[in-house]
Amino acid sequence: MSTTALAEAKNHLSRLVDEAVAGREVIISRHGRPVARLVAIDHCTAPRFGALKGRLDIPDDFDQPLSDAELALFTGTD
Repeated sequence: MSTTALAEAKNHLSRLVDEAVAGREVIISRHGRPVARLVAIDHCTAPRFGALKGRLDIPDDFDQPLSDAELALFTGTD
C-alpha cells in the first residue's frame, strides 16, 4: 500500500493505475488525510452458455399458455 498526495496523483495517475493493476492498493490523500483508495477491478467471468445443463428440471408444459385462473393470479385480476 502506498499513500500519494492528490496533487502528485494528478501528475502521475498512469503510474498509480499501473500499481493498482499490479495488486498494490494506492491511497490518495488531501492535506495529509486519506480521501480515496485506488484498487484494481476484480474481473469476474460471465457465466458460460450451457453451464447449468443437467442441473435444472424444466417441466414438459413449461411453455404452455397459462390457464385463466393462473393468469388471473399472475396479473392480480379477479
